[in-house]
Amino acid sequence: MENEFRKLPSIEKVLSDNRFKSYRESYPHDLLVDITRRRIEKAKRVIQTGGRAPSFDEIIQLILTEVDRLGMISLRPMINATGVILHTNLGRAPLSKDTLAAMETASRGYCNLEFDMETGARGSRQVHIEPILCQITGAEAAMVVNNNAAAVLLGLSALAKRKEVIVSRGQSVEIGGGFRVPDVMRQSGAKLVEVGTTNCTYISDYQQAIVPQTVGLLHVHSSNFKLVGFTNEASIEEISSLAKQENLISFDDVGSGCLLDTVPFGLAYEPMVQKSIAAGTDLVFFSGDKLLGGPQAGIIVGNKKLIDKIKKHPLARAVRIDKTRLAGLAATLLHYLKGEALQKIPIWQMISMPVSEIERRAKLWAEAIGDSVRVVDGESMIGGGSLPGGTLPTKLVGIGAGTQKKSVSFAQTISIKLRNREVPIIGRINENMLFLDPRSVLPEEDQIIINALQSLQLK
Repeated sequence: MENEFRKLPSIEKVLSDNRFKSYRESYPHDLLVDITRRRIEKAKRVIQTGGRAPSFDEIIQLILTEVDRLGMISLRPMINATGVILHTNLGRAPLSKDTLAAMETASRGYCNLEFDMETGARGSRQVHIEPILCQITGAEAAMVVNNNAAAVLLGLSALAKRKEVIVSRGQSVEIGGGFRVPDVMRQSGAKLVEVGTTNCTYISDYQQAIVPQTVGLLHVHSSNFKLVGFTNEASIEEISSLAKQENLISFDDVGSGCLLDTVPFGLAYEPMVQKSIAAGTDLVFFSGDKLLGGPQAGIIVGNKKLIDKIKKHPLARAVRIDKTRLAGLAATLLHYLKGEALQKIPIWQMISMPVSEIERRAKLWAEAIGDSVRVVDGESMIGGGSLPGGTLPTKLVGIGAGTQKKSVSFAQTISIKLRNREVPIIGRINENMLFLDPRSVLPEEDQIIINALQSLQLK
């Protein structure tokens, strides 16, 4: 063991190696010393447990790899060919060109984020977004925070702390990533009172549960699952009406932030923010990066008196939105205000894309690869906690078709090759084939796909 320790080089010897020349010019000396010291200490611990000392070259390579990893931004652009339009793991909604331009402009230098141009005094960042949201949704007031979970947490913290909020047992859901509505409510200090059963809840269930400690009735859209069969759910109209009758607050977490009717596109109806406001709901909560098609945000619209109270709560500062996403959200909402959402917001371009156009693109992709590919019928998913179970017809490029030799390992090998490209391409594997769906791919990315398929040389 003693001999193994002696094999370890000094920090000075490592850093004086010629392979560190460019690194010495690009990184602070203290950083290189710190990483080298930790790597040598790790080698000592390995020796203490009976292991061998790494060679000098191994130590050099390990240190350089760690420095390279630290010095590289790990977030990378990818091409989503999975057919899941709102893919949470891939960043949900891609942004429109106008949205990206607005975010860049707000980030480039200083801006009037909280500066009143008329008075020269401090202002509110909400003034940049509230009028647009009110115009689109018909609400009296609005505010924006970091994300929808934060919006719900803030709203309940400000209005329902140490009081009871009634919710259907079938809507006491997990919203993804292990976050559950009951847990969010518990953090707010509100007491959750579940009524009804998993599959059936009636407005009478809410009414019978009202006690002097009740402050509100909460409706939660089941954004990531669907109950079928014998079911019943009290409508938001019924809930809002009962809340007004009992002098309570009606809360509606619609989740997806849908502002357009989804039915004309062959999808099931998705609750719309405007409809909830029109139904008389006091507060509606929704996301900015789902069906709204903008950057991540949590949005609250509704009763002015209640929203004014929420704005003053201490938690509002902890969950406030930054200038970049605020600018991007405003630009996205302007597409709806101008009636151009279908033409300019990427997710709505994808949803509304005709199958004939998808097939045209799929055939172009297929021509790049030859006999080992075919264009087949398939389905695209909305995803991202929106339209659970909702699919759209599409055309898929299936790689590995037509031969008995093609296997799961073949599909996985092709998938890995595409994933390891400079711009990774992500598809989905099913029935021993790799499928690529043009619907979830931006048209300007087609040539990247074609070049990648040609490089596979499977003809």
